[in-house]
Amino acid sequence: MLIAAGVLSCFIWAYLILARGGFWRIHPAASPKQNFGNINPVWVAVIIPARNEADVVGRAIQSLLQQSGPNTLHIFLVDDGSTDGTAQAARAASIAAGQGQNLTVVSGNPLPPGWSGKLWAMQQGVQQAGKTAPDFFLFTDADVAHAPDSIATLVAVAQAGSYDVASFMVKLHCQSVAEKLLIPAFVYFFFKLYPPAWISNPRRPEAGAAGGCILIRPAALEKAGGIAAIRQEVIDDCSLASRVKHNGGRLWLGASATTRSIRHYEGFAGIGRMISRSAFNQLRHSNLLLLLSMAGMAVTYLLPPALVFAAHRMAPAALGGTAWLLMAVSYWPVLRLYGLTPLWALALPVAAIFYVGATFHSAWKYWTGRGGEWKGRIQDPKKESANLIQ
Repeated sequence: MLIAAGVLSCFIWAYLILARGGFWRIHPAASPKQNFGNINPVWVAVIIPARNEADVVGRAIQSLLQQSGPNTLHIFLVDDGSTDGTAQAARAASIAAGQGQNLTVVSGNPLPPGWSGKLWAMQQGVQQAGKTAPDFFLFTDADVAHAPDSIATLVAVAQAGSYDVASFMVKLHCQSVAEKLLIPAFVYFFFKLYPPAWISNPRRPEAGAAGGCILIRPAALEKAGGIAAIRQEVIDDCSLASRVKHNGGRLWLGASATTRSIRHYEGFAGIGRMISRSAFNQLRHSNLLLLLSMAGMAVTYLLPPALVFAAHRMAPAALGGTAWLLMAVSYWPVLRLYGLTPLWALALPVAAIFYVGATFHSAWKYWTGRGGEWKGRIQDPKKESANLIQ
């Protein structure tokens, strides 16, 4: 049985490396040529939903107002009931950059029933920005500091590939021990769930996007039903991408090494809250899928080291070691993206244990009526019909 377990473990990792769309080969998107000669200038309306982001929004605004390339942009910041001076911080940043005229602050209206806070803010931004007839909307978060060529790169990708959506997984903050253990793993698991090669393939059903930085054509957004079509979604970025692809749109998803999230995570607890907000929603609130996912994570990530350390026979230990090596090799590209030593690859099973626990915590929050809690709002309330095993 130990040998069979070792063979299963090796088979899983061979599949993930060879047949899962090459998700692990994470390469930052190439910057367009500095002369931007092959890019047609476009009008980009940048929409930032912001709720109590005064500590980070200034850097985000300045980074957007310092973009290189021939494109023209205007920022629409939707102040979603902030109480910390978010709007004032944004205005001060635009004035300091000498481009106060390129920022419009939209005072958000009260949240109506049936909407999540972020999506209601985005809807108001789209309504305001749509009056300017932009070539693209850029949805971005208030804690994202864009590299000078960020928008030019996304526009170049969209134009070169005729994509309706081009999205970056921005480089997340990764300085503390907790972040080094868990943030690269988050990126790795995300791309495993949404392999970019499959997402950009119109013949495959997979669809995904990274909500911190999404460039989308207004016509594609309208065809997908607009923001209203996803108004209750917790995983709004991937839901939007799914609707665009379902309606014939083309998607591109990549990683950025230079456009960064500047939000610090509050240790293990802060990262746990980030995962718990949407993990059980990803499983469609299914108790059965919860059990299967926890079992799958255990077999995939914990079985290889268990065979190495617990098996007292050479063959099972060798098979477990081979699977663990394949795991480490597949994890190396994301570690390199984050500038971490390859030794962190050996800790991926530990990170997997944390994610299993956070997923169960996500289910617990949902069962107790606190699902999707974010910035004081419950965005994934428990429905009576969802508490059955599906």
